[in-house]
Amino acid sequence: MKRAPRRIADVAITTGAGFFTKGYLMKLQNKVAIVTGAATGIGQGIAIRLAKEGAAIVVDYVGKPRAADETLNAIKSAGGKAIAVAADVSNPQQVQAMVDEAVKTFGSLDILVNNAGIEFKHPFVEFPVEQFQKIISVNLIGPFVCAQIAARQMIKQGKGGRIINISSVHEDLPMPTNAPYCATKGGIRMLTRTIAVELAPHKITVNNIGPGAIFTPIDADVEANKALEDALMAEIPLGRWGKPEEVASLAAFLASDEAAYCTGSTFFIDGGMLRQAGAL
Repeated sequence: MKRAPRRIADVAITTGAGFFTKGYLMKLQNKVAIVTGAATGIGQGIAIRLAKEGAAIVVDYVGKPRAADETLNAIKSAGGKAIAVAADVSNPQQVQAMVDEAVKTFGSLDILVNNAGIEFKHPFVEFPVEQFQKIISVNLIGPFVCAQIAARQMIKQGKGGRIINISSVHEDLPMPTNAPYCATKGGIRMLTRTIAVELAPHKITVNNIGPGAIFTPIDADVEANKALEDALMAEIPLGRWGKPEEVASLAAFLASDEAAYCTGSTFFIDGGMLRQAGAL
């Protein structure tokens, strides 16, 4: 089961003359979105798709200063608007600075996509506590901090907003050797449900997307191991990897006015994995 040999950014650049083709009705015109962890993978796919729908994008990243260039170039070369901001999602001061930059540059903040996340697989009885704390910091404290600061800005603006958390099938499905990751995704499920109720009076919706096996560059080792990949595909009724662009399409819907009556839910995009899989 081999994927098409294209990067996400290549898809955006090669599928036409630009995002803004004649007759295309954009869902997010004049909206402003922050996408955390948007330099690669699912986050990159979401940032590119939201830009296609007309949103101005703040590409959050960590690491080297040029880490977000591929995402920025894909958006700008197709006629979209984007800036990159380096921010540790678990650091309130850095997140506040990122939100302030979004408002300063584009005038508002309408959409937050909490995508940044990490994992580290290791047997539970030997799992280093410091590694557990790092995963909790990025995967659970990060979405809490980003959602809190974004919600304050949205409430101040008084026109509602959208918060979308990228969870996982592992908010429900066990994954041996990945206990901290699964714990954070279970935490995201209840964080989403709770703050969806609190923020509803402000017309701010909060939802999860729960991806299954979505192919990104970090999965190259699985694809290279036929036995491992075959075992994974056997757990997926549709029998293939998902694509970041497919997750991005769901995110675009949840960010739009079409999803105005959706809040407090997880939307799984997993090829049927949850209905068939054991523990992965």
